[in-house]
Formats: sequence, structure tokens, C-alpha cells
Amino acid sequence: MKLSRLLERIEYSVVQGSDSIEITELTNDSRKVVPGSVFVCISGAVVDGHDFIPEVTEKGATALIVEKDVTAPPEVTVIRVDDTRYALALASAAYFGYPAEQLRVIGITGTKGKTTTTYMVKSILEQVGHKVGLIGTIEAIIGDKVIPAKNTTPESFTIHQYFREMVEAGCDSVVMEVSSQGLMLHRTAGILFEIGIFTNLGEDHIGPNEHKDFEDYKRCKGLLFKQCRLGIANADDPYFKEVFRDATCKIETFGFSEEADLRAEQTKLVHKPGYLGIAYHAAGTMDFDVEIDIPGKFNVYNSLTAIAVCRHFNVPTHVIQKALKYAKVKGRTEMVKVSDEFTLMLDYAHNAMSLESLLVTLKEYNPKRLVCVFGCGGNRSKTRRYEMGEVSGRLADLTIITSDNPRFEEPQAIIDDIKIGIEKTDGIYVEICDRKEAIRYAIRHGQPGDIIILAGKGHEDYQEIRGVKYPMDERVLIAEILKEEESDSCTPEL
Repeated sequence: MKLSRLLERIEYSVVQGSDSIEITELTNDSRKVVPGSVFVCISGAVVDGHDFIPEVTEKGATALIVEKDVTAPPEVTVIRVDDTRYALALASAAYFGYPAEQLRVIGITGTKGKTTTTYMVKSILEQVGHKVGLIGTIEAIIGDKVIPAKNTTPESFTIHQYFREMVEAGCDSVVMEVSSQGLMLHRTAGILFEIGIFTNLGEDHIGPNEHKDFEDYKRCKGLLFKQCRLGIANADDPYFKEVFRDATCKIETFGFSEEADLRAEQTKLVHKPGYLGIAYHAAGTMDFDVEIDIPGKFNVYNSLTAIAVCRHFNVPTHVIQKALKYAKVKGRTEMVKVSDEFTLMLDYAHNAMSLESLLVTLKEYNPKRLVCVFGCGGNRSKTRRYEMGEVSGRLADLTIITSDNPRFEEPQAIIDDIKIGIEKTDGIYVEICDRKEAIRYAIRHGQPGDIIILAGKGHEDYQEIRGVKYPMDERVLIAEILKEEESDSCTPEL
């Protein structure tokens, strides 16, 4: 491929060399440079790709894409752009032959609800014969291939690589989570989304390595609606109009509001032993009854979103009803059977907004007690810890404070921060640093009618400690605990 072909949708200047040279690879990772590569110098928060120019040219890179003044060997072509992250996105699309243009791309942004909604949309569309790729927080799915996720929205090169693989696997559509950071860092730049979705907005992802403030967070969410044909929005969210202030797309809405185009009416909770669900009537642009096997008002929003999307794919009503009834998402209000007397579930709720929404929802099912087991991640905002502690102290009947991903912090120091928040309330709590033992305590002390929620880990199957990810899947821990408890109860006394 000629370098000029790679740059055809980018504004650039040739500082040195020629843009008519042949190139072999495109990368922003110095470790992946081979002879003939184009190396894109990304100015990151921790590492600056421009610093690797001597290394990559020594390895045989024949072209550099830069946003700063640099010195390079005379035989190396240097291309100057305003923003190398933006250039990487457009160059990646060209490198893989613009695969997004061969797919109907659905992008979902919002503080919560993205993951569940992507799986619901995928489930419904596949019921009517669409082959749907998925990119999200848990994994990327390309046909029968499943790739564990590192980021909610991968780097632009990876996105287009996945799109190309999806096209080759016969996919006609893709549904993907689009994070605010992904938008801020131009990972989805140049993609024209068929449909963009806004679920909701809460104060999260604000800190030194994320968004500088809430206004920046809100602004970045709105970027999606400058690059899609149709925007579908939660009309009930207080920030909806601000997020869509500069939108250039057609707009439709969903929610409980009478002003919403698609509305949920006659909502009722469904509660059986070991089972929590919700039912409602979809009105407005659609007209049918819905029941889903996952609890809570927020899952009404998630399912409304999926319905609003699939309406534009002309999916029959009975297919939507069936697909929503059986749609499940790992680690999102995921019920795990441990007893006939109480309910235990896992959820990824890892900030105050999502935890409060979850606990308020579960209290509506009138449990005897609501027990919340959670911790907070290390090397993240302390404010999140205080807020989550206060939320659980206020809403749960018992909080079991434990460890999450401590990263490079001491687990006990994180627990102490959570206690600052919880002690603002009258909430009862215990602290058990070892997460497995915290779960054991919750199960062992479960009472008839309890709802026990293990919050924060959800789909994650690891615990990150000092840069190392150790295997830790709560489903496995629960199975081990049940087996150990059964073994202990069968051991005769001496």
C-alpha cells in the first residue's frame, strides 16, 4: 500500500521524504515495528511515542506520523498532522479497507447500561437472521471468536481490525460500546454510525487519568451524535438536551416520560423464589407487552433502548419479546443459585451512581434484608470510595466491605476510605479484606428473604494486585465456598 493511500482522508504535510513510498504495516506500538512500517507517534498521558523515534527507525520504520517537531534519519519520511490520535483512526480505517462502510454500526454511550443493551440488541437482531459483531467492556465477539476486552472501546487500529474480521466472517452489523474516553481520544473518529444511543449520564470517570471535570465528560458523550445518522436518547435523563445540544443527527427518544417516542407503561415487578424480573407495556412507536428475566427499572431502560434500535431493523414484535425474555449478560444483575431461601446476584456496579440505582431497584422487591458486598479499585478517585460507602450505608441493611482491585494501593487503606463514607450513615457494616471470605460470610449468614448483591467485579475474572492480574472469578469462588461448606457440614465430630 502506498503511504498516500493511508493518508487520503487526513489533512497533513510532508516534512521530509515522500508520501508515495510503499509501506507494509501501520502501528503506534514500538514493539510491533517491522521494516517498512508507518509508526504513529501518540502523545500519551504516561508515554510519548515521539520519544521512540530512534528505536523505531533503527527497527526499519520508513515513515513517521507526528504532531511535534522531530529529528529523524534522512531516509525516513515524516508526516506532520495536527492530532496523531485522530490520524491513527483515519489511517487505520484506510489500512483495513474501510470495513465500517460495509457494516451497519450501532454505537452506545452512557454512564451505565451500555453492556446490557449491546447484548440485548445482538440477541434480538440475530433472531431474524442478522449476523452481528460486538465490541464492549466484557469482550469482542466476531462470529464464533471471542476476544476478552482490555478497554470498553479499543484503540482505533483494533476497532478497524475487528471490523475487517467481522466483514470477512459474514457480519452485516456491529453493536459496540462507545466510552467517553474512546470519544475523547478519537478511537471512533471517522466512523459513521447508523445509530447512536445515549443511555444516561452520571458523575463518573472524572480524575487525573480520565476527564478533567463533569463538563468535559458531558461534552465527550455528545461527540457521538455528531457522527451518526440517527440518535436515540433517554428522554428522562436530566442531561439529555445538553448532550444533544450540538447533535447533527435525527433524534428519537425513549423512557417513561409521556413525551418520549417509545414509552414504558404499566410497569410491575416479578418476584419468585430465587427469581427477580420486571414486566411492562411498550407504547408509542411500538405497542406490545414485555417481560425480562433481569430485575429493575434500569433494565426497562436497557430493553427500551434495544426495542428502539431493532424497530429500525423491522424486527417482528414476537421476536423482540422472545429475545428480551432470554437475554442475559454476564456480571450484570446475574443471579447465581446458592439457596432456596435467599437470592444472590453479581453486578458490575463500581461507582456511586450505578450502586445507588442497583440498591434502590432491589429494595423495591421488599427483601427481608438487602446485603451489599463491595470494595473499590485502587489508584482511582477517593471520592468514589466515600460516595459508594455512603450509598451502601444508606440503602443496604448490611454492608460487607472487602477488596476489589487494589492495584498499587494497600487494600486496608481503600477499605478505610470506604468507611469514611459509610460512617456518615447509620448503616451496619463489617469489614473482611479477603473477598472470598467476605462472600463466604454473606452466604453463611444469609437469611430467608434476603437479597445479597456482590457488587463491583461483575464479569471480571481477575483481581489486580501490584500490576499482576490474578485469577479470581466470583462464580468460581461461590462454587468453591458451597463445596467447602458442604464438606464441613458432612465432617463428623470427633
